[in-house]
Amino acid sequence: MNKILIANRGEIALRIMRSAREMGIKTVAVYSEADREALHVRYADEAVCIGPAPSNQSYLLAEKIIEACQVTGAEAIHPGYGFLSENAAFARAVQAAGLTLIGPTPEAMEVMGNKLSAKAAALRYNIPMVPGTEEAITDLEEAKKRAVEVGFPILIKAAAGGGGKGMRVVEQVTDFEEQMQLAVSEAVSAFGDGAVFIERYVQSPRHIEIQVLGDTHGNIVHLFERECSIQRRHQKVIEEAPSSILTAEIRAQMGKCAVDVARAVNYVGAGTVEFILDENLDFFFLEMNTRLQVEHPVTEMITGLDLVKEQIKIARGERLSYQQEDLQINGHAIELRVYAEDPENNFLPDIGTLQTYNTPKGNGVRVDDGFEQGMEIPIYYDPMIAKLITYGQTREEAIHRMIRAIDEYQITGIQTTLGFGRFVMKHEAFTSGNFDTHFVNKYFNADSLKNEEETEALMAAIFAVSALKKEKMSGSIALQQESTSNWRKNRINK
Repeated sequence: MNKILIANRGEIALRIMRSAREMGIKTVAVYSEADREALHVRYADEAVCIGPAPSNQSYLLAEKIIEACQVTGAEAIHPGYGFLSENAAFARAVQAAGLTLIGPTPEAMEVMGNKLSAKAAALRYNIPMVPGTEEAITDLEEAKKRAVEVGFPILIKAAAGGGGKGMRVVEQVTDFEEQMQLAVSEAVSAFGDGAVFIERYVQSPRHIEIQVLGDTHGNIVHLFERECSIQRRHQKVIEEAPSSILTAEIRAQMGKCAVDVARAVNYVGAGTVEFILDENLDFFFLEMNTRLQVEHPVTEMITGLDLVKEQIKIARGERLSYQQEDLQINGHAIELRVYAEDPENNFLPDIGTLQTYNTPKGNGVRVDDGFEQGMEIPIYYDPMIAKLITYGQTREEAIHRMIRAIDEYQITGIQTTLGFGRFVMKHEAFTSGNFDTHFVNKYFNADSLKNEEETEALMAAIFAVSALKKEKMSGSIALQQESTSNWRKNRINK
């Protein structure tokens, strides 16, 4: 494998290219007209424009990407995450073109891409499931009957869903019919598939995921867990590894279950098995993401592995060079997704020009980004600017390092989630580890940042006044000392 094409953009495209370059592999970038000056385009050995700015006219066009491979002589495609990364039809088209997809098989994508078929596959290995239905529910009266059997509150979920779409919490039976219709309607609109199912609603859930790697020789290992419970709109903002709440015993049990889920579909490559953890530390299978995750850097930091290099090695047919017992957790890592969003306005996406853009540096700080000062944040794509990752020997050190890094990160011209990240790092619920996926609803609102900013401004003013007083006092003392010093007296006498 001498040349690979990265079917993505921004920070993940750059991140993949850097690992490929270290392996002596040439890279090909694809880009839309909006990304003509993007960093990943400049970094790659070759670059091919594949269409206008909208992703459905560029990054989502499988035929254009495959054509770019054929024109440049690239032998493999790394899809990154998002766009076509979990598209089974694209994976088949890549195979049909005689190219290698750096990812799992189309069959694994199809099974795990639907929550119901994923549950069915996991059940073959007796993986714990949240009580609920194991098949799609279409009949309203039958669905209501099953909901009563499961017990309220219940969760209605789209079988083809993701990102919180097609999902409704129902507190009581009188609300069921309306919420069922809304969930089906949203599922059809978002995914073209109205199939939904029912689960018991876990009141105080934590979102824990396990990273897995599988090679083409049947070897599968897990790389421990990531805590992903700090979310807004059911989407992650802050992740860490390891979780502050798992015991070694629970970690081992979840790891084994994750490996079994992967084994159920003969999984090849990097994937993530996601679980819900309840207040009793009981865990239940949620879904499997058949790609590299946004938050993969925290796993890299605590294991010392480069997951992109591992993906490429697996795609080349190499065996995993380690077994489960060879892997261990070293230290603690935290990731903040730096989004162009306004936390004070319900995290609405923001666009504009990066008038100032200076990244933090120093020991234990990593920034995966795809922007530089003066660049525009386009409206067409995900609003993530960068991933800020900190590492420490302990969780406390990683938190303090994250606060320092946030303070050093200079971004003007747009609103970002940096202030929100600082709020989380300093909040007692987070530092104590006593939090769940409802953190934002419980603790955060627009006044949270304003109050913190006002407190910081007041402290800065107090410090400035105190420093000024000390300066005046020291100046006064210096004058007194000068007027009474032997050196001055001697100079005057002379």
